[in-house]
Amino acid sequence: MGVAALERLELLLTGIYDLRVDCRVADFLVTDRQALPGSCQDAPGDEQLFVTTVDDELCMSLFLDHEMLDRLQVHDPNEGLHQGNVADFWTALEGVSHFLCVAHHAEHDRQVSLLTLELQAEIDKYVASFLLLHRRDPHRFPAELHSLLFQRARVDPRLAAGRESLYRRSSRYAARFCAKLEPRLRALCRSGDGSWQADLRRFYRLTDFGKLRHIERLQVC
Repeated sequence: MGVAALERLELLLTGIYDLRVDCRVADFLVTDRQALPGSCQDAPGDEQLFVTTVDDELCMSLFLDHEMLDRLQVHDPNEGLHQGNVADFWTALEGVSHFLCVAHHAEHDRQVSLLTLELQAEIDKYVASFLLLHRRDPHRFPAELHSLLFQRARVDPRLAAGRESLYRRSSRYAARFCAKLEPRLRALCRSGDGSWQADLRRFYRLTDFGKLRHIERLQVC
């Protein structure tokens, strides 16, 4: 099972945002669909974060399908991101992103909306994909990445479960944010300028309303 690959994705995100959370994804991971609650076993998709409260204590479980994790172990995106593993990479990373975002907000006694979870996951997929590609070719900016993630991707109605408009909205916000971030990432490719990271860390720590307001104010050429 590809827990090692999953842990490397967790380290990638915690490093980007300088996160200090007191829990690890592997301790909350469920890979057997039959271990899910009965009403959830037939749900489509290879990723799902379950969040509930018991006696005012937050409880989480992250389901990631074991076959997907096995594929990521064989074709570890940390060793090379390509057409054959990018779909599994984005699915697993989305789960890790959701988990870390909920954990971070919980440790700061803050609520987080589903819109913010999806928005942050889309941004995380863009930035993490860029960094993995940057490792392999530090001087090339992957200009096709924004289009692939935000223009060519489509919402699967089976997975959206009636929330198609929410997923489209989160994608639009993320696309706008990442378009504004792009010049900073291009500067990283040209000169190694690392100023992009401070912007991301500040954004991550904004409130739900603060994130949306920040993006709405962006002037994107």
